[in-house]
Amino acid sequence: MSNPKVHFYDIEDAGDKRLTYVVIPARHDGIWIFCRHKERETWELPGGHIEAGESPLDAAKRELHEETGASDFAVEPVCVYGVKRDGEEESFGMLLFAQVTRLGALPDLEIEEIRMVKEVPENLTYPDIIPHLLQHVREHISR
Repeated sequence: MSNPKVHFYDIEDAGDKRLTYVVIPARHDGIWIFCRHKERETWELPGGHIEAGESPLDAAKRELHEETGASDFAVEPVCVYGVKRDGEEESFGMLLFAQVTRLGALPDLEIEEIRMVKEVPENLTYPDIIPHLLQHVREHISR
């Protein structure tokens, strides 16, 4: 299978895109937060599926807490993005950025542990996607 293609869309221009997930690159004291799922040995950004009746922003806040233990934070939408793999429909999510000011206990759900890093870990769950998302968030933050 070829590498997935990642496309970015302005939120205002993405009205007809069906959003199914959120991804929330988050920093605490200037350091990125990555998480490791209990069923994987790889690292990923906080995120997950938008539940029925939930807004992308509400999903991002819920997922950020569930996957990092963040108890005090500010979240801002960055853009909508799509992932297209050969032979599949493009799927769409919202990319958000969170500035975490307080981490609490990690809820006993699907995440085994979090890691605070200055550089992106090598062992990523989605190595063809995560670097693109982080670069887009870094550009957003620097504006």
